[in-house]
Amino acid sequence: MDCTRKEFVAMLMAGSALTVAGCAPQGDGKQNSQAEEPATEESSDQSKVEEKEPDVDLAKFKKLAINMDAWRYDAEHDIYYQLGIPYCLSPAAEAYESLAIFVPGAYLIPKDRSKEDPEKSSKDKPRGDDKPRSCTINERTKVGEYTARTAPILMPINSGNLSGQMCPTYYGPTGLDSYLSEGCIYVYAGFRGRTSGFESTGGGVYPGGDPWPLVDVKAAVRFLRYNADVLPGNTDRIFAFGFSLGGGLSTLLGASGDSKLFDPYLEEIGAATYNAEGEDLSDAISGSASWCPVTSFDTADASYEWMMGQYSDEGTRAEGTWTRLLSRDLATAYGEYVNEVGFKNGEGDTLLLDETSGEIFADGSYYSHLIDLVQQSASTFFESTTFPYTYTPQHVLNASFPGDPSSQTAGAGTADVDKATGDASAQAAGAAGESTTPEGTVQVQSMVYGTQEDYLNSLNADTWWLTINERRSTVRITSLGDFVRHLKKAAKGVCAFDDMSRSSVENQLFGVEDASSLHFSRMVSDALGKRKDAYAKAKGFDAAFVRDWTEDLAKIDSLGSDMRTRVNMFNPLYYLSEAYEGNATSTVAAHWRINSGLFQTDTSLCTEANLALALGQVKNVSDVAFTPVWGQGHVLAEVSGTAEKNLVEWVKGCCKETK
Repeated sequence: MDCTRKEFVAMLMAGSALTVAGCAPQGDGKQNSQAEEPATEESSDQSKVEEKEPDVDLAKFKKLAINMDAWRYDAEHDIYYQLGIPYCLSPAAEAYESLAIFVPGAYLIPKDRSKEDPEKSSKDKPRGDDKPRSCTINERTKVGEYTARTAPILMPINSGNLSGQMCPTYYGPTGLDSYLSEGCIYVYAGFRGRTSGFESTGGGVYPGGDPWPLVDVKAAVRFLRYNADVLPGNTDRIFAFGFSLGGGLSTLLGASGDSKLFDPYLEEIGAATYNAEGEDLSDAISGSASWCPVTSFDTADASYEWMMGQYSDEGTRAEGTWTRLLSRDLATAYGEYVNEVGFKNGEGDTLLLDETSGEIFADGSYYSHLIDLVQQSASTFFESTTFPYTYTPQHVLNASFPGDPSSQTAGAGTADVDKATGDASAQAAGAAGESTTPEGTVQVQSMVYGTQEDYLNSLNADTWWLTINERRSTVRITSLGDFVRHLKKAAKGVCAFDDMSRSSVENQLFGVEDASSLHFSRMVSDALGKRKDAYAKAKGFDAAFVRDWTEDLAKIDSLGSDMRTRVNMFNPLYYLSEAYEGNATSTVAAHWRINSGLFQTDTSLCTEANLALALGQVKNVSDVAFTPVWGQGHVLAEVSGTAEKNLVEWVKGCCKETK
């Protein structure tokens, strides 16, 4: 069958996972947009009369009780810690499904202190040896703004490409002071990664991929709540943070709290579902922070083509190739998707895309919204930058957050350099004596611009597309296409995520036990099915592609979930947007911080922009800080300062709001 792009897009959208807002099922999970009605005095008294013995086995999760006699102490850095704590009863991979806890020394008191030296006061530090210690919580001492009962708990997702995160097996304090000196508890939870693996300790082959990384982190959150009475830290103040695909996992943890979709998976690994009193445990968190999050895989390929691919005529997008036709079709499909979802801005206006010549959606309020994001980012840059300005293209694979000594080695990143990226905050932070280059960063030769005029002339060398209003300190660009052509060129081929040869990390993420790497994009599959006759007339098309996508999308995982369900489970918008069936079936985090390098080419700007827009419409979300950073690429993008300090300050602000 041959048809126009318009015809195939209409058919594509008719079969999507979206649903009309008013028809979205509410599910059995906690509602993110409805508050529970307060119990009346009469109903409260009645509940006391009808109170019965719990109908659950209160001892079921007893083995998950933390051993408070097993704390070790680093006297030099004043840190108590435990490593290798299992957080579920039936781990598939013990090396991954366990966690480490790092606690400021002031929050714990060793029980045997008086026996060691009766002359010591309660303020004295315990001995600095490595023997296990029995400790209790110090209820009085403060570190920074917190006590042991009010301290926030920070959980890093330390895997930019979503490879498995092992629990540390030996102690290393490097980098922990940035968090612990401010009074935070630091929990480094391991999790299985994007692929299955083999555990050398005798566990054999274990399953990985979607949704297991998220399942594991949820189980770790439940473990903390199971032990909330004895552990330092406030489990109502759990914050996750991550970079790239790890940032995507952080957004998922924040968006999917208590979703019933994960119950069978949590049960499979023996995650705690209730505490020792029989009270239900939640895996919802308070806040999520991410840098350059890679997520929303239902539309990732299409948004990449709409944002960047349609402005390229190189490589797989060259004239005469079938993939150029696919690129245009996916871009058109993304325009239809935006118009069906109906993202809204802060004023409640629906953002839409208007079709321009050639069935290209390059106008409308959604388009203008992205233009505004670029212009605001540029305005902030020019207002805060003192020339001479040094531009250094950078690309990071893993952020190397502290906690695991084996990950704290330089040069852990990728050799792939995004030529259009850079570090806009390096100058300001460098002047303050701060290091802003993350572990694993690959750099190319820097370029120095002596004056603002020099920089503008460089940007506008072939055509004048960016201007500055000196009086108003604002920046204007002529079009999104001009910005992309100059600073955000497509670096990936067509099917940037669901790779033709199933060779991307995302293909691995959606593999199942008997097929470790699978296609997952229904948008690509629908395009292939509807437009195969047109593609066959162009260069390079293989009819086997149609079969490949169709067969892969029919695969189910070991617990019976099909590909559509698994893609939804790993899509934060599924829980946040009223256009998806999963809306209002989860407990969404109240606090969000999303930073993105504006020049990065790993994903389109739509990924972060759509996330921020959807969050803005969720009633219990109290704040969304979204910052596209000019001059930076796929890095821990910050306008100024360091990612670690800015994260801690953001957490402080969130905790003040919830007092």
